[in-house]
Amino acid sequence: MQREFELHLQQNFSFLYKEQFLIAISGGIDSVVLTHLCKMAGLKFALAHCNYQLRAEESDADEQFVRKLAEEYNVEVLVKKFNTAELVQKDASIQLLARNQRYQWFAELLSQKKYKYLLTAHHLNDDMETFFINLLRGTGLKGLTGIPPKNKNIIRPLLKFPKKEIEEFAKNRNLKWKEDVTNLSDDYVRNRIRHHIVPVLEKENPDFSKAFSLTQNHLKDAFRLNQDYAEALKANIVHQEGGLRYFDIKKLKAQPNLPAVLYLLLNEYNFTAWEDMIDLLDGESGKIILSKSHRLLKDRDHIILSANTEREKPEILIEKGEKIINFPAGKLICESVINVAELDNQIAYLAAKKLTYPLKLRIWRPGDRFQPFGMKGHKKVSDFLKDEKLNLFEKENTWVLLSENTVVWVVGHRIHEAFRIKESENKILKIKWLK
Repeated sequence: MQREFELHLQQNFSFLYKEQFLIAISGGIDSVVLTHLCKMAGLKFALAHCNYQLRAEESDADEQFVRKLAEEYNVEVLVKKFNTAELVQKDASIQLLARNQRYQWFAELLSQKKYKYLLTAHHLNDDMETFFINLLRGTGLKGLTGIPPKNKNIIRPLLKFPKKEIEEFAKNRNLKWKEDVTNLSDDYVRNRIRHHIVPVLEKENPDFSKAFSLTQNHLKDAFRLNQDYAEALKANIVHQEGGLRYFDIKKLKAQPNLPAVLYLLLNEYNFTAWEDMIDLLDGESGKIILSKSHRLLKDRDHIILSANTEREKPEILIEKGEKIINFPAGKLICESVINVAELDNQIAYLAAKKLTYPLKLRIWRPGDRFQPFGMKGHKKVSDFLKDEKLNLFEKENTWVLLSENTVVWVVGHRIHEAFRIKESENKILKIKWLK
């Protein structure tokens, strides 16, 4: 296994020979074998151990075992204690909380730049169990592709090795490790799959791990093909404006196998009501479908995708003389000019002498009114936006510029008539909006 492991590193993770990295170690057989393999390969690493303090003396014994192992291998060891039991909420998963704790800590360690990568000891049987968990959850093709061998700076070099091979290597090398008694319990879905499903399949086919690995490689190829097709579809059907994605309904309907196309384009946004989504294409403008993270709006010839999060709506003060103002919708470029030249909806020319500083920039609110340029009477901003035929999402993201609580510019649309430039004006504030 040592030779096969080093060949695997050279072919797929050769950069590890040049970098210092961390190994996430519990003290169990998998992480101990990974540590031993890396030491024998001459790699430079440190150990990172989480003590969740969930098993009293056993948790502390695991920590002491890891510290002793680090001493034997002459490598640095980093240990973090967590009060996991005290932090878990009612009906919450201790396993999920522990996972979030350790990965947050690992991210903090990597951010310090001393260590560039984190290695975990996930192996082929972990991948099998994840496959069946995702199958139970109905996560689709992506979920069936399993655990990625590399995810940003997290590396899983044992994924191609089955558990039996790891166990045999540990016994042949007389390695010592700590057993986690929770792995023997059937309280967790993963353990039930490990104890009762995988053994049956291995009994039916002694080479099941190889068959599984081969099939999963085919699934990964199919997923990559799907992703390539999705990108081609997006280039033809989708365009983006100001953080919103517009899907052309006519082009969508022209696609063969429309339900599959919609799933391919929108599954990553957590939608589940696929029949409602198909109906949305022929629905009335203004109809919305929600997922836990996004919204889909029918607007004439498009369905529009927006994040379904409550965004901060800051008020930004602009002092006299400020040149660049950054805000969530882009930036404003301010300059003093003596005449009007460049004409565009993204540019406002304002009579400088009529402005009172600081100016204020914010999302429009119900009750905001102004006199649109070229009109005699005042109008509610809400009615103006309706007349401009903005869809709901565009309205939600419309900003206004105010002087002494008077709307002087509906950004990207129209200025207030009272602040227009007259022939005698020679002090002009030009504001350009860069989305």
